[in-house]
Amino acid sequence: MAALKQVSFLLLPLLLISLFKSSQAAGIAVYWGQNTNEGSLADACNTGNYQFVNIGFLSTFGNGQNPQLNLAGHCDPSSNGCTGLSSDIKGCQGKGIKVLLSLGGGAGSYSLNSADEATQLANYLWNNYLGGQSNSRPLGDAVLDGIDFDIEAGGDQHWDELASALNGFSQQKKVYLAAAPQCPFPDAHLDSAIKTGLFDYVWVQFYNNAQCQYTSGNTNNLISAWNQWTSSQAKQVFLGVPASQAAAPSGGFIPADVLTSQVLPAIKGSPKYGGVMIWDRYNDVQNGYSNAIKGSV
Repeated sequence: MAALKQVSFLLLPLLLISLFKSSQAAGIAVYWGQNTNEGSLADACNTGNYQFVNIGFLSTFGNGQNPQLNLAGHCDPSSNGCTGLSSDIKGCQGKGIKVLLSLGGGAGSYSLNSADEATQLANYLWNNYLGGQSNSRPLGDAVLDGIDFDIEAGGDQHWDELASALNGFSQQKKVYLAAAPQCPFPDAHLDSAIKTGLFDYVWVQFYNNAQCQYTSGNTNNLISAWNQWTSSQAKQVFLGVPASQAAAPSGGFIPADVLTSQVLPAIKGSPKYGGVMIWDRYNDVQNGYSNAIKGSV
């Protein structure tokens, strides 16, 4: 028995190391919700390819507007038609996948005009999507893991106050915060928010921005921008990529073999490397991108 105890004791550091490694493991994030042909949320999570799913988008809020969810043709939130997603969300979370609600998007009507409006939105999000209580939860009784800021319009003010207000609820239940800035550094909308240091995940969009994206055979601009982002206050930085050429009309698509052989080896050495973000689930289904890269992320 003594010998067995000694062996167990010797194995303990190895176990701790493996546990630490797994808790720091890189992952793939994906956006879901903007194309009915991408399949269900459950389908996405059942692939085993993703560690994070951003449900997009809450595309209307602020400036006195009632917050509105837009999930394309998946369901109609105005008639409570999206509450059925609750079981899918819980199923994803049961597999260890973090599910976040994404604010903004490329086409929406949103802004924050005051600190008070930021606080009001944080309260709304807490009560309707996170750990609070409301009779009108658009996605049913599932409690999302956090909020993603995909802010591509609406000015550069008060996003930091929204992040701080959301973070305040973490005393009751951890609210993960993510951001999806464009790759030109610093981001035109989210710079002050990211500087708070409150964001757990920053998935930078290295596409549709010629000065910092991959172009055929040239990774220099991308790597240079990556190094700027990993020197920011972001806790973890993800390489945001389009899953197909069609997903990024203004360029930045990186063929899967180039990503795994050239780009990832150049960025994975950063202690802030968190993984890869894919836009979006529909294009990933069409092109099999996450299948091709998941073993290398």
